[in-house]
Amino acid sequence: MTAKRFKNPRAEHNYQGRPCSIVGVGSYVPDRVLTNADLEKMVETSDDWITSRTGIKERRVAAENEFTSDMAAAAARRAIASAGIKAEEIDLIIVATITPDMMFPSTACLVQHKIGAVRAAAFDIEAACSGFIYALEIGQQFIMSRSCNTVLVIGAEKLSTIVDWKDRNTCVLFGDGAGAAILQNRPDSHGLLTACMGADGGKSELLYMPGGGSMCPASGQSVAAGLHFLRMDGKETFKNAVTAMQTAAREALRRCELDITQIKCVIPHQANRRIIEAVGERLGVRQDQVFVNLDKYGNTSAASVAIAFDEAVRTGVIQRGDLVLMVVFGAGLTWAAAVIEW
Repeated sequence: MTAKRFKNPRAEHNYQGRPCSIVGVGSYVPDRVLTNADLEKMVETSDDWITSRTGIKERRVAAENEFTSDMAAAAARRAIASAGIKAEEIDLIIVATITPDMMFPSTACLVQHKIGAVRAAAFDIEAACSGFIYALEIGQQFIMSRSCNTVLVIGAEKLSTIVDWKDRNTCVLFGDGAGAAILQNRPDSHGLLTACMGADGGKSELLYMPGGGSMCPASGQSVAAGLHFLRMDGKETFKNAVTAMQTAAREALRRCELDITQIKCVIPHQANRRIIEAVGERLGVRQDQVFVNLDKYGNTSAASVAIAFDEAVRTGVIQRGDLVLMVVFGAGLTWAAAVIEW
């Protein structure tokens, strides 16, 4: 047998947990396409301004009667089909989102009902754009500990509901969509090799939505003041994103004793082309290693790398046995990186 070309951090200290692999993926984006030309009619901006600063050409916007749970369920069904399993086999559903259908019950519970996963426990997590990797790591722990045999992880967002469509600095950035993955033990594969996660709550004011929680409950005044729209300090968010993403990526590679040249595909958070390029330069990533679909979907927060991962698999960019590096950054501030053997 040929020796593995990387270190498996999960095997350190004689840890006896089962390996966890992604055995199926799926994604969903709404039908409606909102182009930069469309935005020119809505707010003072231009295609050149948006493209040059972000790399985004268009994004998807969900219908009024299409909710986060609907998109999550659609992505889940495709991941279930990809994995060749039945919904009844799922033991746990984890949904990462900052735009749940409602405060409670969890969006994961609504998804459970919609896909018929009658045996599954279900809960949501909130880590903004870092949510999918956070959720993968949580799901992996249930597989490794043998608490669950099949875990469904979803990143899903309807960001169009919390965007101020009069603010040209933010409304051009975001889109709606969902991505999903099925986790199981695959004896012949190491699967999820490592995940590095971090946070800095001291910088939470750089990207946040002030209204809607216990600090600022919904009221006529909060709605009139626009407190239920997201707010962002773009320049500071950019700087922190570049620093955190490259640091997390380097740590994930170090744990696996890998060099960036051994990574087949790098999937960064699809927030801004300038951020992607800056992180890539600092890591020494070749342009052909980086998977980018930002131009088509914009920033879909927790769904971002999940949608990109599914698209990379479906288009053949990622093949069985390839090593994949995912790296993300989001509100919180939060960040994470993961190395995966597909």
